[in-house]
Amino acid sequence: MGELPMTPYYQADGITIYCGDCMELLPQMPDVQMVLTDPPYNVGIKYGCGVDDERSNYSEWCKDWFLICRSKSKVMALSPGIVNVALWMAIENPKWIMAWLKPAAMGRSPMGFCNWEPCLVYGKPQHSRGVDVVTAGIVPDGEVEGHPCPKPLKWASGMIQNLTESGAILDPFMGSGTTLRAAKDLGRRAIGIEINEQYCEIAKQRLAQGVLITC
Repeated sequence: MGELPMTPYYQADGITIYCGDCMELLPQMPDVQMVLTDPPYNVGIKYGCGVDDERSNYSEWCKDWFLICRSKSKVMALSPGIVNVALWMAIENPKWIMAWLKPAAMGRSPMGFCNWEPCLVYGKPQHSRGVDVVTAGIVPDGEVEGHPCPKPLKWASGMIQNLTESGAILDPFMGSGTTLRAAKDLGRRAIGIEINEQYCEIAKQRLAQGVLITC
């Protein structure tokens, strides 16, 4: 993927973490096969000191980083949060919408409770397995303690496997490192960007473990 003009927070086994603002770092990132990310939803979640999840310019900010990611990837998938679906449709209509099914977990939608969330897919997947649902339950996980809303590992591995066969993965909102951990388990290279150093440390500890069996 080439060298970047800054020191990684972590780098081993084809996985690299950069601690910083993605809007500053994304232009320096190499092209990748896939961007997979779960960005802030602008709903007031407290991610930590200095990290703002309530932006008055949220839609413009999303469009800015989204367009950079689109230019650097062949396929892009993101979890927009149900409250932001209309915003993302206004930025660009996705090629495909996949469903993240959350058994026994309730969320909220304009119609009431729901057990699934949309994942928007842009660009051209390497292949299609004929599957538009990723099932990943939300279960307690001591590895990600300290992050308020981590995605399940099976969410990331399912998205990667359903949309790509090879190539590097980029996550500009890495959080606790779920995308990177899934990429490592699948034998893929990956880059993560995270502004909160506490979360970078959580991800570093997760990545320091051996490869897990991914179904």
